[in-house]
Amino acid sequence: MTRTQSATETARTVAHLRPAFHVRPPRGYLNDPNGPIEAGSDVHLYFQYRPSLDMDVPVEWGHATTSDYVRWTLHRPAMAPLPDGPDRDGCWSGNTVWDGDRIRAFYSGRVDGLPYQSVLTAVSDDGGHTFGPPSQAVPDPAPGEQAIMFRDPFVWREDHAWWMAVGVGYVDRGASIRLYRSADLRTWTAEDDLAELPRSHAGGDDTGAAWECPQVLTLDGRRIAVVSSWSPEGGPNQVLSFDVAVPALPHRVDHGTNFYAASALRDSRFGPLLFGWLTEGRDKLGWTDGWAGVISLPRVVRLGPDGSLRSTPVPTVDTLRVGSGSPADGVTTGAQCEIEVPDGSGRVVVHFGDYERLEIELDPAADTLTIDRGQASLDPHAHDGRMQATQAFDPLSDRPAARIFIDGSVVEVFTSGGRALSTRVYPTTPPPWRIEAPPTARHWSLDGASRARVAGQR
Repeated sequence: MTRTQSATETARTVAHLRPAFHVRPPRGYLNDPNGPIEAGSDVHLYFQYRPSLDMDVPVEWGHATTSDYVRWTLHRPAMAPLPDGPDRDGCWSGNTVWDGDRIRAFYSGRVDGLPYQSVLTAVSDDGGHTFGPPSQAVPDPAPGEQAIMFRDPFVWREDHAWWMAVGVGYVDRGASIRLYRSADLRTWTAEDDLAELPRSHAGGDDTGAAWECPQVLTLDGRRIAVVSSWSPEGGPNQVLSFDVAVPALPHRVDHGTNFYAASALRDSRFGPLLFGWLTEGRDKLGWTDGWAGVISLPRVVRLGPDGSLRSTPVPTVDTLRVGSGSPADGVTTGAQCEIEVPDGSGRVVVHFGDYERLEIELDPAADTLTIDRGQASLDPHAHDGRMQATQAFDPLSDRPAARIFIDGSVVEVFTSGGRALSTRVYPTTPPPWRIEAPPTARHWSLDGASRARVAGQR
């Protein structure tokens, strides 16, 4: 690419990298998913959004809706900072709940120069499309508490009461989930912290100096926390889950390289769901097309035998398939496809071009699935590396050994044992791409026409 290449030419050369059926705005910067909620047959999903790639622009709540969890419509932002209000420098992460017949949001309001993001609440009187002015829900930490972070409320109803979890980190105590209780969503009483863990490395994962985006699920009668580990020096790390009774035994939620800031829908038509922010996997200098950030496929979650969260893609993803499928080995494909490996060992290679390829290795004997993107891109800004899930397969289940979803630069893999691996790849060669796969593997093109569309446009 030359220095004199036009913006139009630049966009054309990277158009194949744009995801089509994952939620993302046509331009600007997207990060954390927020507050998924079902409203009758419709589903609302909000997300952290800046209309440009300028990180100094205050965050808004972007907004998308769907009736099936896979075909999304983008709307105007549902929430924007209130000038001179408690969120004037950004409406940051949180969730939504039903408050009678209205949707109520809880979120973090940013004011530059203040030590904490205050927990705010705002109400929608139009079914979740816009939210009114905010008010503070609970006090900020007192100076004597030595909290290094306080943000990202998650509210849910359980045992005839409302509960609120907020992510915290303390100078000497490590990461924590602060807990509040309310009878009416308006007056909150502080309870003992829901969970706390001094910073450590569990299974090679940094448990964090603080926890962002705490989510609380009830699975098999147990309270399961899902947290995003964070530190002042390193920023975001991994998404971890644990039984709040034993926080010292955390598990990774996604075994790939680019899943963060999980957002939960405790009760959906498919059961408990998680969404995540799929981070870029490329240096900022590689953001050449005016957009960055994408939301993962919704995942139905359950507890595995070891207490870890296991995931499967939302069932309606099957409706994106075009046709009845064909043998995957040797097929050429576009940038939106699914590859299914029903059983056994083997290797799936997506040949993007003569010098670019993505390799996925299934090893039932070792019970591992490995993704290698070391040669996936000639772009010097693209990240590389290998990732691996252990306890990957469950031969007694009726699920395929692996389902591989490719959507432009997005790769999400789900195994029969419920392991998920999310990553990003940036091949410089546009489709058609060639697939090398075991003889039993199947391939489907996925419906690019189902891309997230803008409200009012067709």
